[in-house]
Amino acid sequence: MVDQERISENSGFAECVLGSLPIAERFPELKNHHGELIMDPVANMLVSVKNGYLAKKTQISVPFSKFKYEIAKVLESEKFVAKVAKDNNKIMIDLSYEGGKPKITDIKRVSKLGLRVYEKGKNIKKIKGGRGILVISTSKGLMTGQDAKEKKLGGEVICQVW
Repeated sequence: MVDQERISENSGFAECVLGSLPIAERFPELKNHHGELIMDPVANMLVSVKNGYLAKKTQISVPFSKFKYEIAKVLESEKFVAKVAKDNNKIMIDLSYEGGKPKITDIKRVSKLGLRVYEKGKNIKKIKGGRGILVISTSKGLMTGQDAKEKKLGGEVICQVW
C-alpha cells in the first residue's frame, strides 16, 4: 500500500528528478562565489563526442566556440573524426568508424576548471604506446602532444584521445 503522506513530503525530490527546477537550483554546487553557473563547455563537447560514438551516431553537433572548433580540427587532422564543419552557431562533427568500430575508444579531459595541468615540451609522453594523442594548447595554438614535443613547446594539456 502506498503512503500518500510520504509521497507529498517527497514531492520536492520528484520535482528535482523530473527537472522542473532550473539547473542552478537543482545543482547548487555548480555555482561559484558570485552565484554564476560553472560549467566546462570543452568537457561537454568531449562527452558529446564519446556518447555519439557509443550511440553509433554518424554526426553530432555542439555549440560553437573557437576553442572547441580548434580541438575538433585537431581530432580531424589526426583522423579521429571524419569531418568538422561550422554551421551557424554549431560545430557539426562527422564521426568515423573502421570495420564497425569507433575510431575513438576513449576521450578524457585532463586540465579541468578546478585544476589546470601544464606540461613542458620535453616531458610530453606518448599516449597508449603512440596509438593515442594529447591535445595541448601552446603559445602557437592547439596541437597534438607529438607536434608540441617536436617544436619544443609546452602548454596546457586539454585532453587525451585514444
